[in-house]
Amino acid sequence: MGLTSRRPAKTALIAAGLLALLPAFVTGCSSPAPASSLPLTQVQDIALPGAASRLDYQALDAGAKRLYIAHLGDGTVHAVDLATGTVAGTVPGIPSVHGVTLAPDRHRLLAAVSGTNEVAIIDTNTLAVTARVPAGNTPDGIAYDPVHGKAYVSNEHDHAETVIDLATNTAKSPVEIGGEAGNSVYDPTSGMVLVNVQDRNELAIIDPAIDAVTGRIPVPDCASNHGLYVDGAKKLAFIACEGGAKLLVLDLDTKQVTARFDAGDGPDVLAFDQGLHRLYVASESGTVSIFDEQNRTLTPKASGKLANNAHTVEVDQATHRVYFPLENIDGHPVLRIMDAKQ
Repeated sequence: MGLTSRRPAKTALIAAGLLALLPAFVTGCSSPAPASSLPLTQVQDIALPGAASRLDYQALDAGAKRLYIAHLGDGTVHAVDLATGTVAGTVPGIPSVHGVTLAPDRHRLLAAVSGTNEVAIIDTNTLAVTARVPAGNTPDGIAYDPVHGKAYVSNEHDHAETVIDLATNTAKSPVEIGGEAGNSVYDPTSGMVLVNVQDRNELAIIDPAIDAVTGRIPVPDCASNHGLYVDGAKKLAFIACEGGAKLLVLDLDTKQVTARFDAGDGPDVLAFDQGLHRLYVASESGTVSIFDEQNRTLTPKASGKLANNAHTVEVDQATHRVYFPLENIDGHPVLRIMDAKQ
């Protein structure tokens, strides 16, 4: 997901805007909601340590009221105490950190360290790095399967998912996916790991019981299908197309794209509020697009620019608060906390 070592071919496509000219021939096509005031109320800005440089993925531990933020530009991970509105600590020595994912049952945080092509395993009680496991070329997103106790790491610049056994903190045989890995998501409903293969317009399905790809679903006319959220209960996947500024709805039953919407330029991270049935799409352009899920599809609710580079978003399912790490507000990085309006 991070901009460092970003895919040059895709950057050229985005700059040229070639894919924006593709026809939208899927049912449910729509322009974005008119730019307007987002249905969000600012609650607080929490100052973050370090330089006004790129921030990336987040991981929320709602029970502990702690949010972990990858500070890619600084090579650190910040642990924010949401109860006090302060930074509880910072983990150093994680160059070009991209993805962060919790294994809460193991009290571990996994961080994709693309600067050294490894995954750092962090004790959430002490914020100490307890292990470093080799990964592939440019590890990015991470999915955690608590049933098998394994993590699946998207390596953007090779053709395999790194598989980590968290009982031993060792890498198992990688899973070949046949292309560049976008985001990876574990779906507890199906028990599968779903991976965007972003240079093949595919969604690969990995069975963690055998660590093999057991299915592939085409994702047509989606330039760099990178961002991903899976609503397993509804058997839907929401996919962000970086190159064409599109968001797709994929029916996992029929294996068909059923709707296509405009999003902000460079759509990146997706977050879903299960209680409000609301999807947030954060983009590199700073535009946040908000959709409501109804009848197994989406309805555009609002779209507007939040701040420059507001490309990462997280949601608290209990409070409906929405978190946006922003790299430069008056010269400093901050965590912006917002309340969702019903």
